[in-house]
Amino acid sequence: MISGYVAGDQTRQGVDIAGKAGDPVTAAADGNVVYSGNGLVGYGELIIIKHNDTFLSAYGHNRKRLVEEGQRVTAGQQIAEMGSSSASRDMLHFEIRKNGKPINPLDYLPSR
Repeated sequence: MISGYVAGDQTRQGVDIAGKAGDPVTAAADGNVVYSGNGLVGYGELIIIKHNDTFLSAYGHNRKRLVEEGQRVTAGQQIAEMGSSSASRDMLHFEIRKNGKPINPLDYLPSR
């Protein structure tokens, strides 16, 4: 992890995870792709997955998006290739939102 979540900081609403261009980016949980594009400034090639009425996850700065809006995905399924679109280095920007508000993704991801 190269950058962590900071509550209330508009520029740190998720975590940044280092990697190499082309590394697989996988869905954190089952859900439906509600956004797959590059129209949100600062996120580059972005995918947003709606998991249920409460939770969304976002995956930014991808090199290549492998899923389309409306597609159903499963936990662990590759959804993109890591890259540096709109970023200074190859990395994944990962966010979780609960009821539309950013929360610390590390509270929901398994520790390794």
